[in-house]
Amino acid sequence: MTEPGDDVEVLDADGLPLDPLGAENAARALPPGMNALVVPTPRAPRATGGDLLSHYLTEVRRYPLLSPEEEKVTAIAWHETGDKEAAERLVTANLRLVVKLAFQYHRQWSNVLDLIQEGNVGLVEALSRFDPYRGIRFSSYAQYWIRAMILRFLMDNFRMVRLGSTRSGRKLFFQLQKEKERLVKEGLRPSTRLLAERLDVTESEVISVDQHLRAPAMSLHAPMGNDDEGRSLADVVYDASSPSPDENVARSELGAMVREKLEAFAETLTDVRERAIWTERLTAMDPVPLSVIGKRFDVSKERIRQVESRLRKRLKAFLQAEMGDEIDFEFQVPEGD
Repeated sequence: MTEPGDDVEVLDADGLPLDPLGAENAARALPPGMNALVVPTPRAPRATGGDLLSHYLTEVRRYPLLSPEEEKVTAIAWHETGDKEAAERLVTANLRLVVKLAFQYHRQWSNVLDLIQEGNVGLVEALSRFDPYRGIRFSSYAQYWIRAMILRFLMDNFRMVRLGSTRSGRKLFFQLQKEKERLVKEGLRPSTRLLAERLDVTESEVISVDQHLRAPAMSLHAPMGNDDEGRSLADVVYDASSPSPDENVARSELGAMVREKLEAFAETLTDVRERAIWTERLTAMDPVPLSVIGKRFDVSKERIRQVESRLRKRLKAFLQAEMGDEIDFEFQVPEGD
């Protein structure tokens, strides 16, 4: 699938209706005081799949981009007066940015329209928090919120997919908490054994799914446990005196996903030298020198360096194939003696 850009040919569409982000998502998508803001969302009565995407891309391209000067003036108008027209100009001028970022993650989620909708949520969130006097362009600021919302959507759904990969997993995912509440109402303790009997699954399955369900989900608004001021990730993104947004949001959201992909990559290693380099150098807290590994396999330090270099390139290609071309991941490992 081609990434949208200035050279993309899209189908003509006349009068594609504009909706808010959807009635069922409006309360979640629009911050307080912005309920009147209209954001285009994919909707065409007789269009599905690729046709719907083409219609949406055509509609998005109708909206003019803003120059840096126009963007600043418009952002100030929104910030100072709450001008809804200014807000809509800022949002619609950046809808193509949402599409571009959504396509960077389409390898993880086949329905790009889902990612676009989540990205639009992030775009509106960025608008509600943006301060035009902090010396950063709105489009630059918004991309971190767009990515954060897309990544949170992916992580939440990956979590559900892992639980729902089997019949019993799907059953437990939707019924476990309800059954716990039902037992409490009956005056019974919701023990693992009783839950397994009621739901016709094994006790180990109950334990496994329960641990996943009780694991805290990533939330941009949850307090950061290591922050003395009680700020949330959202607050840190907004605070220009804090580290950059991609360090505090994108890195936090990417962390769990990258760890999962690294585990998957490790399972592809069959060569004993590669496995040794992976476990003793690339992922080790105290990397073993190249010369030590070379002596173990009766080869030179330079030969181990070459194997490691190829392994790094394969890892980078693997991560980009799995997570998008924007991923730039490098292990910082000293070469040693």
